[in-house]
Amino acid sequence: MLCTSWLHSRVTGKALRSLTRASACPPTWIQQKKEVHALTILDRERQPASRRFSNHNRHQSTSATPSPLTQDLPTIYKPPTTGVISKLPSSWIPYAELIRLDKPAGTYYLFLPCMFSTLLAAPMAMVSPFQVVSTTALFFTGALIMRGAGCTINDLWDRNLDPHVERTKLRPIARKAITVEHAIVYLGAQLLTGLTLLLQFPLPCLYYGVPSLLLVTVYPLAKRVTHYPQFVLGLTFSWGAIMGFPALGIDLLSNPPALAAAAALYASCVAWTLNYDMIYAYMDIKDDAKAGIKSIAQAHEHNSKAALSVFSAAQIALLATAGYFAGAGPIFFIGSCGGGALALATMVRRVNLKDVKDCWWWFRKGAWITGGTISLGLVGDYLYRRSREESKVAAISV
Repeated sequence: MLCTSWLHSRVTGKALRSLTRASACPPTWIQQKKEVHALTILDRERQPASRRFSNHNRHQSTSATPSPLTQDLPTIYKPPTTGVISKLPSSWIPYAELIRLDKPAGTYYLFLPCMFSTLLAAPMAMVSPFQVVSTTALFFTGALIMRGAGCTINDLWDRNLDPHVERTKLRPIARKAITVEHAIVYLGAQLLTGLTLLLQFPLPCLYYGVPSLLLVTVYPLAKRVTHYPQFVLGLTFSWGAIMGFPALGIDLLSNPPALAAAAALYASCVAWTLNYDMIYAYMDIKDDAKAGIKSIAQAHEHNSKAALSVFSAAQIALLATAGYFAGAGPIFFIGSCGGGALALATMVRRVNLKDVKDCWWWFRKGAWITGGTISLGLVGDYLYRRSREESKVAAISV
């Protein structure tokens, strides 16, 4: 300690003498730096160990903090390296991404109401299993095409909003990989393909199908004016709940039970859309608020699970109503309604709305957890009722 004090006084005296001679012969900046550095070392040695340690930690934490410049760096687009899109030519990839070819959940949600209505109408129309399968296959192809067209329309409307949302800022139009002009031409090709496919169905399907294009166009605008754009999306995505009846030759306007069944099924699918798309909207709830985009998640942020429960109950009640008017049997009510209710209850209870990954998992898997359960009940009901009718015909012929 005495040695340290003596050394400190010697260095301090030297520094003072240097400053005194500054007017006559100022020291160089190197000499000043050495003297100040020596004083700093001595002062640090005289500090308690705990203080020296805290200063060291403060220096480390400050230097570890990333610069604002590095924090605000934009996310760089990376082409896909896995999946079906990665195998396409590089010039095709933006167009495949535009129609969400790598994210088929939306296609499933558009297709499933079509399958519901086809299976619900099949026992009423008494059609063969082959006709049910072929009609369902046409509906799936149409869902793939028209979902892509809907995504293109949505991204054209949202091209100035998507760059401000983390999940959408690298979409092809938002990142300028596809120009607006090229996107419009691409949309025209999709709509023309969809029309060609629609003409493969009975002619009444054309009259029922074309009005849905208005809803496809309006949905992106709804996000700007109401907190319930998911309702408009439900009206759009659920349109297939009507189409299965005319696709199998049932005239809804002259068949009141079929019309009531179709209307109830349509309403049930709208409630389902409110359910799954509310979970989807939670993934963007913060970015949407900043960008001025409205959603049902914002409207029910404080009672989200209660809202999901109400939508689920409405979906199952309306589904049961549709089955009642369609003359469905116990397999439908136990399998489709009971199984669907169990699937929805499990989802509502388990989904963590504050976890983006969990919301995405339930959105993707929910299509087949709930939709698949309902479909299995409908398939079972169709096969049972068909076999019963065949038995009656065989008994009469004998």
